[in-house]
Amino acid sequence: MSVPLPPLPPAADDTYRPGGRSMADLVDREHRQLLELCDEVTAADATPQRRRGVLEVLTAAVSRHLSAEEQYLFPAARAAVPASADLVDREIQADGALLTALKGLAGPEDEALADVVDRVRRHVGRVTALVTPLREVATDAELIRLGNRWQIAEEAAPTRPHPGTPATPPWNRIVEPAVGVVDKVRDAVSRRRTYLADLDREPRR
Repeated sequence: MSVPLPPLPPAADDTYRPGGRSMADLVDREHRQLLELCDEVTAADATPQRRRGVLEVLTAAVSRHLSAEEQYLFPAARAAVPASADLVDREIQADGALLTALKGLAGPEDEALADVVDRVRRHVGRVTALVTPLREVATDAELIRLGNRWQIAEEAAPTRPHPGTPATPPWNRIVEPAVGVVDKVRDAVSRRRTYLADLDREPRR
């Protein structure tokens, strides 16, 4: 696979396996989490307070996830599976539309929430179709190296939807972390919940 990553450290044989988690496994896990958040934010028996918290976390999770996908998954898919280029282009457009819809939400009672949830669910199906052939052609070491960069990218990524930011390297790898810093400052000031673990925290007053 031809992906612009630094070379692996010298190894005594070809079985060297870097530490970390495969990008493909990370994508699968996060997709399951996004679907669970979608189910919870639309659950009929959820309290308004709970739904507000879940929507905050869903918004942050989608924003981080799409940022990492556009920085590492999509370039890797283009390089390793050339036939996927059209799918990647369409998914970048769909990501922008999802971020725009998410940014426009007024809250969990907004009727547009159903559209956002539907977009997230369709995103999961489409991206799974990109990950499957990538698993077949990439080595475990390559997927783990990409996974390590994925996790670094998510830590620095925006926690709010910014559909106007660049969606392809190299500019997204420069702009997204800068936007992410501003988002995290706003999150800290407002005590906004951005991770699953935050849902057990007392809401802001």
